[in-house]
Amino acid sequence: MTEALIVIDVQNDFCPGGALAVPGGDEVAALINAMMDRFDAVILTQDWHPAGHSSFASSHPGKAPFDTVEMPYGPQVLWPDHCVQGSNGADFHQDLRTGGDLIIRKGFRPGIDSYSGFFENDQTTPTGLEGYLRSRGITALTLAGLATDFCVAFTALDAARLGFSVTVELAACRAIDLDGSLQAALEGMASEGVNLQP
Repeated sequence: MTEALIVIDVQNDFCPGGALAVPGGDEVAALINAMMDRFDAVILTQDWHPAGHSSFASSHPGKAPFDTVEMPYGPQVLWPDHCVQGSNGADFHQDLRTGGDLIIRKGFRPGIDSYSGFFENDQTTPTGLEGYLRSRGITALTLAGLATDFCVAFTALDAARLGFSVTVELAACRAIDLDGSLQAALEGMASEGVNLQP
């Protein structure tokens, strides 16, 4: 079994002081760094939004961050402007080792958000990650990063549905926990056979 570590969105805007800070988000960098050498491949995902992205509350007059709107692909939480291409907020946290095998950028299409490392939020537009993993012969994935209840969970669920063996290292993740989203995400991952490591 060939195993890869998927490091999800450990970026400045998701860490304390960032535009969409996850509590304790910066704490995962050292934990993830210590894991990297155990894997055959390390892939990092990076939120990479153009300015004025459709998932930003600022793009919807009268709407506030964390409101929900209907998009052509379904309900969309509106976020503060974050991880804008080329900004300091989009950069990986300075404490994170970034010498992995591949960086997958997601959320760069203006009209559609992307939580998962595998698909945009329409669940059909691929990022290319699956093809890369298959071509490398990788069958098992361990996930860590930000945030447990959004990008980590969506990536884990897609990976499980695609037939990968999936483990989430919860100690190396942090959550937003928006209206119970963390518990829902944990239950959803467990129900799809994701191995949740405390």
